[in-house]
Amino acid sequence: MSKYVKNLVTDHLRQQLDGVDNAVLVNVVGLDANATAHLRTELDGKDIHLMVVKNSLAARATQGTPLEAAFVGLTGPAAICWGGEDIVSLSKEITRLAKEEEYEGLEARGGAMEGENLTAEQVTEISKWPNRDEQLSLLVGQVLSPGANLVSQLIGPGANLASQIAQKAEGDETEGDETEGDETGSDEAGSDDND
Repeated sequence: MSKYVKNLVTDHLRQQLDGVDNAVLVNVVGLDANATAHLRTELDGKDIHLMVVKNSLAARATQGTPLEAAFVGLTGPAAICWGGEDIVSLSKEITRLAKEEEYEGLEARGGAMEGENLTAEQVTEISKWPNRDEQLSLLVGQVLSPGANLVSQLIGPGANLASQIAQKAEGDETEGDETEGDETGSDEAGSDDND
């Protein structure tokens, strides 16, 4: 490949990866054309991009960017995946797909997260972390929990007091009914005596 073509490819890669801070490198050797097409379609559905790159050109294209660490010391063929919501979602998807029989041969080789180099084991470990949505739901639960506890503590004594008042009112009505029954019975008895 001529120097001119290498520069064109490097510039193209630089434009494609502009603004990307996190990526996962994968091995797609062993996938046939149909499996690769299915893989790309499935990844596109989750807004994840897959590009097979030549290591030396990718290293040149990512020089001075957060992705530079991913290509340090990389040997052999690689494809770069980027996109998704965050690095956790990206890692989860790649790890999930690597386990599927249809994509046998797909495996994570490493990557970069905010300028730090990742090994394949670290990518697998990151895939076990909660993603952004899960983290937000945990955070919201933690924020709302003290408020819910406070409300239940404030409502609890009031509910107890209302229950006691209701019981007392029912007790007074029951005593009133018994007293009225006694008075009515004595009135009737008194009227029989008067006849």
